[in-house]
Amino acid sequence: MFVVCTLLFNLGHADSSKLEQSFALLTSSNFDDKSQAISLLALSGHEKTETLLNDILQGDLYYIKKDKRIVYVTRDGSKVRLTDALTAEDLGLVSKRKAKKIGINNELRNQLKIELASIKLYHEDAKQRQIAVEGLIGKANQATVQKLKLIQAGETDRQVNETIDIVLAFAALESGSVDTQLESISQLDGNLNPLVLSGLKRLVAASDNKQVVAAAAKVIEKIEQRVSMFGYVETLFFGLSLGSVLALAAIGLAITFGVMGVINMAHGELIMIGAYTTYVVQLLMPDHIGASIIISIPAAFMVSALVGIAIERGVIRFLYGRPLETLLATFGISLVLQQTVRSIFSPLNRSVETPEWMSGSMQINSLLSITYNRLYIFVFCLIVFALLYLVMKKTSLGLHVRAVSQNRAMARAMGIKSEWVDAMTFGLGSGIAGVAGVALSQITNVGPNLGQAYIVDSFMVVVFGGVGNLFGTLISGLSLGVVGKFLEPATGAVLSKILVLIFIILFIQKRPRGLFPQKGRAAE
Repeated sequence: MFVVCTLLFNLGHADSSKLEQSFALLTSSNFDDKSQAISLLALSGHEKTETLLNDILQGDLYYIKKDKRIVYVTRDGSKVRLTDALTAEDLGLVSKRKAKKIGINNELRNQLKIELASIKLYHEDAKQRQIAVEGLIGKANQATVQKLKLIQAGETDRQVNETIDIVLAFAALESGSVDTQLESISQLDGNLNPLVLSGLKRLVAASDNKQVVAAAAKVIEKIEQRVSMFGYVETLFFGLSLGSVLALAAIGLAITFGVMGVINMAHGELIMIGAYTTYVVQLLMPDHIGASIIISIPAAFMVSALVGIAIERGVIRFLYGRPLETLLATFGISLVLQQTVRSIFSPLNRSVETPEWMSGSMQINSLLSITYNRLYIFVFCLIVFALLYLVMKKTSLGLHVRAVSQNRAMARAMGIKSEWVDAMTFGLGSGIAGVAGVALSQITNVGPNLGQAYIVDSFMVVVFGGVGNLFGTLISGLSLGVVGKFLEPATGAVLSKILVLIFIILFIQKRPRGLFPQKGRAAE
């Protein structure tokens, strides 16, 4: 694919004498000699070239004072063990004074970084070549510029070629003529790499040519506008991801509180149970982490739903119409559940491993990246909402739930078993809370107090969106997440939450039924 590059690389790597010369110069106390040694080592073609260059950069390479042999040093008590850098031959134990580290300065460090990047310019993988070229932005010297021009003649990957153009244009900013500088500024127009922006600003500060300064200032303004725009996009994504977590945590509560009118203070613990279910499933499937997350979703739903049904049948069914007693009873249940978890799993937080397909991020450009785990959680939130909406609108259970919530006596007269509907509804809301726990386990540690962090926010989302309105809960959760993230840079995380809470308090003074109030009989 890039035959010319490979030929040039191999021609430069054919002389083994360069390695010997390099080693001889590395032991010099003169930094110019060491600079020459680094250049010769980069051209030597030895299989350990990259390792040796990196070891020099990290300060791990030494030489024996007596015979100037390049070695690695390992401490062994009061002495050190020497190992030949090329052959890995054990040279035995000697006094620490027998060997000396190959010292470098900042100029040599930059040279080493350039040479290490240059080696990867010949990599078979285009992505690796792209990374290597990006690493040269703002660092390329004249020799590197010539090398890049030769490489570009045989490079077939479009993205790599475009990045090489940026490196060459960047290098011409300081060393080129006025016309060359103007051409380079034009090529850098719209590039979002932070080094490009800083380079253009340095040019504006240093240049005496008004035309160059004006052209650079215009490009800087465009780049800064795009930087600001992508900053807003990133904040919006983080806001939506936070909002999706809030919506997931609140959707289950929207059923138990919004539809059934039950103030369930144990809702957070049902989320916690879902998170611990994910942890247990991973313990049972240590070699299949990716599949375990998928299996955890129905498992967490079933476990939390069963616990929810037990709570409804054992306690709440005796307290319908008595909200204060319900609140106190469910608060006590939440404490019992927390202590049960502490007794089984200990009070320490547990870490749930993120599967490979949810790890990492999608790099949109040099300024914007989207983490996969939060992206998947956002999509997962929409899927859960859509499925729950279909259950409530298109199934007999949903019809019965709506009937009982609107008029319990009339529903009973029509033959609907209200007690069965209550249990199933509470189980459904509790199961959704467990599913929310699966999502939360991927972005935070699992612990006994996990649910307490989301119970207040969940009630806030439900009340703001409109009690009993699922669509309002989704919009409310996403909106509060976005607003909170946009406030954070100016106010801080704590103050932003306080401001959001104050806003909701003021809002419900004007609209007590929330953004999307129930209509008709449901409003009663």
